[in-house]
Amino acid sequence: MIDWRQKIDDEIAHLSSDLVKIRRYLHSHPDPSREEQATAHFVGERLSAAGLEVKSVLGGRGLIAHSTTENPHPCIALRADMDALWIQDRKEVSYRSTRDGVMHACGHDAHTAIVMGAALALHRCELDLPFPISWRAIFQPAEEVGEGAREMVEAGAVEGVDSILALHVAPDLPTGSLALRDGVMTAYCQAVQVTIRGLGGHGARPHLAHDPIAAAAQFLNLVYQSIPRFHNAHDPVVVSFGSIHGGNSPNVIPDLVQLNGTIRTLGSHSAEKVRERLSQIASGVTQTSHCPFEVTFDAATDAVENDPRVSKVCRTAAAEVVGPDQVKEIPVPSMGGEDFSGYLKRVPGCLLRLGVAGDSTWPLLHSPHFDIDETAIALGARVLARSLVLLASGY
Repeated sequence: MIDWRQKIDDEIAHLSSDLVKIRRYLHSHPDPSREEQATAHFVGERLSAAGLEVKSVLGGRGLIAHSTTENPHPCIALRADMDALWIQDRKEVSYRSTRDGVMHACGHDAHTAIVMGAALALHRCELDLPFPISWRAIFQPAEEVGEGAREMVEAGAVEGVDSILALHVAPDLPTGSLALRDGVMTAYCQAVQVTIRGLGGHGARPHLAHDPIAAAAQFLNLVYQSIPRFHNAHDPVVVSFGSIHGGNSPNVIPDLVQLNGTIRTLGSHSAEKVRERLSQIASGVTQTSHCPFEVTFDAATDAVENDPRVSKVCRTAAAEVVGPDQVKEIPVPSMGGEDFSGYLKRVPGCLLRLGVAGDSTWPLLHSPHFDIDETAIALGARVLARSLVLLASGY
């Protein structure tokens, strides 16, 4: 009798070329956050055609697929994110984005194809598994804006779920390797908006105006100088501003400047200290520039904290697939964010990093040249499917 592991591997090998085609289609037809209906429809049609039970949620932006048998064993969920980024695709490949200014620069197209592969294999191998397996595949929108996991939880995605698994492509790791760590894996993230109101005027007469651009420059310099100096160096903190908008003409001092940035810490307490410091800096610059500041903060995305028991099972499955030497320990948490943490508030789980670099000079995440070594897709599907069965068995 063929071992269930071999059956899953064989099924994913059979699916592998289709999974690459699915990933390439999604890469060519990206949907940005909050607009994922077309992607969800495509995924739902493929899964339904294969005989899976699929439920559409969130106005067609999210999907929940699940096993067709009811049984007393634990239900294990797999999660994929589907949204793309507002980045222009600069690659010269046949599957480059056909949507101007939008591309899958964070690998969510691959995540979707991988979870589809694992779900299809589990469905097709249902009778060959060691016992009836209860599983769920969650395809969520809006990960890039930190909303999708919360929305899917509110839609009932993890009701009755005992554990949840996900992976994220890692362009800094070679194909054929995976990495993970117990405990804190990613940062606590929060967006910050700063509105600076001045008194507009002629560029030749700044003394008759209150210049919000000068105030913004002073604020940013103080933030970048002050935050590292007041915060404990043993507790990582990153504050970055990636958007500045103000003015339209080179010789006109505007009356409004807006800044958008991000706070990254390893916990809510540190983030609170950063928020207080930003507000203090804004207050000080207001006094010296006569430009009132308004500082607001969005809802935060919590840090991902991997459950040690679930991580142990994932290490075992990964070692079976790629070999123990290719399963790496991540020494320190990433300052990147992941709203997978929204599920981990409800159920224990594990997020793995999947190597997708075909050579040593691979483009990094959020690059307009980002791509993956597509041989990693089948590896990821095998690891997730095997991990799920092992968790369901109580391993």
